[in-house]
Amino acid sequence: MTPHNEANLGDFAKTVIMPGDPLRAKYIAENFLDDYKLVNTVRNMLGFTGYYKGKQISVMAHGMGMPSVGIYSYELYKLYDVENIIRIGSCGAYSKDLDLFDVILADNVHTEGNYALTFNNENCHLVQADKTLNSVIKQVADISKSKIVVGNTTCTDMVDFYMTNPKKFFNRLPKKLDIIAAEMEAFALFYNAKVLNKKAACLMTVVDSPFIEKQASAEEREQGLNKMIKIALEAGILL
Repeated sequence: MTPHNEANLGDFAKTVIMPGDPLRAKYIAENFLDDYKLVNTVRNMLGFTGYYKGKQISVMAHGMGMPSVGIYSYELYKLYDVENIIRIGSCGAYSKDLDLFDVILADNVHTEGNYALTFNNENCHLVQADKTLNSVIKQVADISKSKIVVGNTTCTDMVDFYMTNPKKFFNRLPKKLDIIAAEMEAFALFYNAKVLNKKAACLMTVVDSPFIEKQASAEEREQGLNKMIKIALEAGILL
């Protein structure tokens, strides 16, 4: 056990699906897993382990921002022998070609933050998803005929609609990376995996875009997120 996780060694499967929201973790367990059990309640960062189509898979929330996902993913990798983490979450589109509820698979993740410097004394601001894990996810998407967009994303310390001048932030992004979306956690997850020789991937559903005026309903959001959840779980079967 750790100060953040009351689970015992062996309570987590080798593959963990990680949403940010603890209630989304609960939703996935209740709606997609068989014979699941609650393995963590510390700080209400709910974690469950069950079976999806006969394969043991865990789902655990990671909270908001790089510091939070950094703690939980590090402990899962280092102390609970987890091998694969697939983060699932929402994102904001930075490309006119993306529509609401498009699913993005992150390739390279950029950040202006200093997570790597603080954690590992490395001045690193770009890290890549695990190629094998991404390949499995793309294979699942192809088989199920589920459209996913693979591209580079940025990981921020603040959502852009709260930034005092988001245009200045956009202009600082490296143009050669052709960044298509933004979220707040993937860099820390990918960097932990890199340091600990583990595997990490990130699937995101577009829930807002400066190029789209439409507001999504609660039902549309749930249906859109379910598509991403199913892709992640189906990938978990093959790992």
